[in-house]
This record gives sequence, C-alpha cells and structure tokens, in this order.
Amino acid sequence: MNRREFLKGCGLTVAVGLTPLGAIALRAADRRRDFEPNLWLTITPEDRVLCWVNKSEMGQGVYTSFPMILADELGAALSQVEVRPAPALPGYGDPESGGIMLTGGSTSIRHMYGFLRTAGAGAREMMIAAAAKLWKEPASELRCREGRIQGKDHAASFGEIVRYARKERPPARPTLKDPKEFVYIGTPVERLDIPEKVAGKAKFGIDVSLSGLVYAFFVRPPRFGAKPKAVDERAAKAIPGVIAVQNLSQGVAVFAETIAAAFRGREALRVDWEGGDDRLSSASAETALVDALQTEGMVAREEGRPREIWRSGSRKLERTYTLPFLAHGTLEPMNATAWVRNGRCDVWTGTQFQTGSVKAAAQISGLPESSVQIHTQYLGGGFGRRSALDFVLDAVEASKAANRPVKVIYSREEDFAAGRYRPANATRVQAVLDEHGMPAAWIHRIAVPSLYASAFPARMKNGIDPAAVEGLVNLPYAVPNLRVEWIRKEFTVPVWFWRSVGSSHNAFTVETFVDELAGLAGKDPVDYRLSLLSDPDAKRVVEAAAEKAGWGRTKTGRQMGFAYHRCFGSHVAECIEISVDPKRLVLHRVVCAVDCGPVVNPNTVKAQMESGILMGLSAALKERVLIEEGRVVSNNFDKYPILRMGEIPKEIDVFLIQGQKELGGVGEPGTPPAAPALANALFAATGRRAESLPLAL
Repeated sequence: MNRREFLKGCGLTVAVGLTPLGAIALRAADRRRDFEPNLWLTITPEDRVLCWVNKSEMGQGVYTSFPMILADELGAALSQVEVRPAPALPGYGDPESGGIMLTGGSTSIRHMYGFLRTAGAGAREMMIAAAAKLWKEPASELRCREGRIQGKDHAASFGEIVRYARKERPPARPTLKDPKEFVYIGTPVERLDIPEKVAGKAKFGIDVSLSGLVYAFFVRPPRFGAKPKAVDERAAKAIPGVIAVQNLSQGVAVFAETIAAAFRGREALRVDWEGGDDRLSSASAETALVDALQTEGMVAREEGRPREIWRSGSRKLERTYTLPFLAHGTLEPMNATAWVRNGRCDVWTGTQFQTGSVKAAAQISGLPESSVQIHTQYLGGGFGRRSALDFVLDAVEASKAANRPVKVIYSREEDFAAGRYRPANATRVQAVLDEHGMPAAWIHRIAVPSLYASAFPARMKNGIDPAAVEGLVNLPYAVPNLRVEWIRKEFTVPVWFWRSVGSSHNAFTVETFVDELAGLAGKDPVDYRLSLLSDPDAKRVVEAAAEKAGWGRTKTGRQMGFAYHRCFGSHVAECIEISVDPKRLVLHRVVCAVDCGPVVNPNTVKAQMESGILMGLSAALKERVLIEEGRVVSNNFDKYPILRMGEIPKEIDVFLIQGQKELGGVGEPGTPPAAPALANALFAATGRRAESLPLAL
C-alpha cells in the first residue's frame, strides 16, 4: 500500500504536501503490523485508531474535535481513537495556510475538516474492500460502524482487518458520508483531554524533564533596545549549583543545575546596560499615534467619493479612538527545552508555530531543518503568544552553548516586561449622514504598528498589513462611499498577534461609532445595524442576539449594549446587560449569538465563545501595558490586572445559529464584540461615549 498514491487519489498531494519517510519514521508504530493509509491515521491490530493532529491543543478542543471527525468518517468508535501530536514536518502543514504548521487564526476545524473526512473515508473504503475480498461479499453491502466492519454473514473489528487492508490500493475519490449518518459530528461531546488533565497526567512544556538537564534563566534588557555594556558574574557564580554565565542574543543567561540555583544566580547577576529608548512611554506612544493621524495613510480600500462628500456634508460625526498595548498573560510560563547534540536538535515545547520553530532552531543550531524535531506539548494558554519564537530561540542557543539539554523558563515579570504585545493604535473615523440618517460616506484611518512586516512579510499585499485593516476593508455595513487608510507607526516595542488580532481593536472603533451614528440618526442601535446589513446570515445573528437578550425590555436600573462583528469566517453578535452605581459596575448577563456554519462539537463552540467574551471584557475593563522611560512597569498581574471570577458576568448564554454553509472559526470571534458592547451599555447607563480603553466609569 502506497501513501503517495492514497493522498494523490484523495486530492491531497498538492495541497498538503507529502513528507518523505522521515514523517513515518517519527511515528511510533510498527509499519509491518499497522495499517497506515495516510499521514493522519494509524490503525493497529489491537484495534486502536491513532489520530495524528497537526494543530496544538491550547484549550480550544482540537484533541476532541479532530477525533470526532475522523471517527465519524471512518466508522470508528470515539472511545478507540487516541490522539498523537503530529511531527513538525512539511507533510503535516496546514494546506490552507500555505503548508505551514501553525495553530492560529481560528483555522483548525475550518481548514482541516475536509481533509480529515477524506482521509477517514479513504481508509474506510480500503478496509471494506479488504473485507469484501476476504469474505467474498459485495463491498456495497458492507458497513463500518463503531469500529467494526459488518456484512451479511460476517463481522470483524478494524484490528482484525488491518493486515488485509494494508494490501489495498487507495481509492481515487473516496465517497464521503451523508451528514445524516454522523454519530458524533454536531453532538455535544465532553473533552477527551480532560481526564488526564484532572489527574495531573497531561504533559505541558514546563513538565518536560531529561537526564542531564540544566536550566537557563535570563536577565533581560530593562529598556526596549538596550544592550549589555558590562557583566559582573562573580556573585552569580558563587551561588551553589550555578554552572556558567553567558551573554546570548536575547539576554544574559545564568546556567544552573536546579531551578532554585538558576533563580538565585539570576538575582545575583549584575549587568550594566546601554542604549535603548528611555524616552518611550505609554503616553508618548499614544501621542505619536494620534499625531500620525494628521497625515494621509496608505489606501487599503476606496469606494465612491468619500472625501468629497465629507467636505460638502452637513450632518457629520468625527471621533478619535486610542487603544493600548496589551499583554497575553498565559498562565503557563513561557518555556522550552532544547538539546543540540550529535548533528541533531530536539525541542520540547508548547508552541503554536511548529514550522517557524523548526526554521528558528535550524538557524541557531547551524543544522539543516531535517535534523530538527519539535516535540509539541500541551499549551497552558496561547492567545497568539506561543506562535512567537523567542523562547525557542533562547532554549536552542542555550543548549548549543552549554552542550547539554537546557530548559528555559520565563518568569512572569520577564514575559510581561520583555515579551510580545498587541499593538497600541489610534483611529480617526469620519462619517456623513444622509437625509435618512444613513451613512453616505465613511472615512476610517488607523495608525498602528505592523504585525505582518516581521512575521509574514510575503502576505502583505500592496504594502498593506492585513491585520491592521481587518474588519475595515470588509466592513459589513452598506456604505456607498468608503475609504480605509493605514498609517504604519513603529516603536521599539515588539508587537505580536493577540487573540482576534486586528479585530480586537477595529471592532471596538467600528461598533462604538455605529452605535453613536444610530443615536445621531435617532434610531434604535439594533434596528440601525439591521438596516445597514445586507448579508442574511449577519442579520439572522443580530436578530437572534437581540431577541434572546430581550432587547428593549431591560429591567429597572439596568442597561444594555449591543455589538456585531464578523471575523475568521463567523458572525457574532453580543448583548451585554449591566448596572452602574457611582462606584461599581455589575455585569449581569451576556447573550451571544454565533453562526460559524456547520458545528463539529457544540460544547467547544460555546466554551470558546465564553472564553473569548471574558478575554474581551477583561481587556475592556482592566488591561493596559504601562511603559515608562522605555521599560514596562506593569510587569505582573498585580500591576496588569485581569478580570477576576467575582467580576465576570453572572450569566453568559451562547446560542448557535446555523445559517451559513461555510465552516467558520470559533477560537477568536467571541472576543471582538465584547468591548464595544460593554462600551455601548455604559453609554446607555452614563451618557458618556468611550473613546479609549480600558473603560472608565
């Protein structure tokens, strides 16, 4: 049986790419006994179905959803499916993301659903073909159900057919099941990874331990852009257990036999720094961004004559919004373990970006990419932070320097002060209303650092960063005259992808502005949005959220705010009910309606919406990276507060609206509407419009 033939027959060769035998060699399976019809699954004689998952599990549920898809199309029992993290090799790259192995952009299900179904269907047909020959029964009369192949006069488990199925040729075009035949897809299934996590058996990156392991803790530059001028290592080396001190590319590392020694050695190390931008502060960055709005930006989209209409219009609204840098705040500290030796490099870590990690490790170690292996662990929170490569670079460089396996663990202060951040930004929005109160022209100008320029420069079309104008160039509201501009304004602050990326700030400016336009036009905010929306799926979601929330029927002393946003292929509308007294804001209820197309696991969708809403509310009410004299001063949760359990909404109700046919993402779309919905509710309560975050009562 030939894998290349199977994938080619399934139409997967070009899209997915075929890994050489290295991919199979890295999988712990006996190729002489097991049935391995493709890269995505293995069936053993013991009746185990191994599902090879190319996406990282960071709480979004792929270690449950992927087995559900495979089990349904294969005809396996979900209980016999076991997850294995796929090796970081090209064949496992995301075919819809340019072939890279990356977990981000809410792409796991919407990119891999069809490929997993095709892989399962092909394997099913091969087993049925083998059983038909063995039993001399028509293949058309055989079925795979709950891990067994059933015929008129015979039945066998998958494991019993393995040795025969291995001899079959892959089908040219395997037939996918009718969704009506699904047993698992579309039903609420409990997370398969929960038992081992509850029992403390799940392995996260920070749990990795190797024989001969040493630890490297870093002293980082106190200011962005600073470099070490002099290092006094005498006190650090005097600490028992400290092995060495070395200046590496991202800081000065203290190597030690134990975590305690590494920590004490780092505290004792004295480094004099020079350079860096000591004039940078949060306030100066905000001023620079607002000042940048006075210049014309690069045009990302233009329809009609918006500037001409603005100049001649009489019924106008103009607002300027400012949003801060944000931290990711993953609860598992950033970490990686690396071992560079004997012409190979192994890295154990919880990463969202295996392809990037391979390339970075190869560059630092001086080895070819084929000699690098990433061992993906569970992620204790990602939010985009673990798609960065700094922690992988540190571990590989440290191992190469020490000639031993090295674990790098960032302290909480280290990650907050020298990590990666959601970009601060400033936006000016201008609109002219026509005689009916509808926007005749809309001019949207945003000043924000670029994410793609350093991460994925090839994906910037015509010099435009897609993250900067996300949700703007595809504005969901019907405006006949529209202009969207981007002004690239950079600082020494390293920026990176944060949950929902550009939508995390653009939804706030659009939805608070639309709400204010509705007020200016004398219209109900929900009705106003509906009159501007042409997409029936969008309208359906907005109507559902309003109806489920009881829009227009608020209780005495309470107010509601509304917001809608479409991103990552999904429509989400949220309504927040609050009450306010002079000293206290109470979040009573959030109603969320989401249309993400066909749903694999309703439990996952609801959990991700709830999670995204809470992260959005936390950013709206609490979060802001404070910078003074070029250094981050909000360097732990005591200075970078997040929403606490006692402050979260008393109720979060999520309603799944099945309208669109295309698969949408769910990991991020719940976040963007939360802040503007809350801001709009606060306006209803106080009469004050929000033009910056975090919100102030």
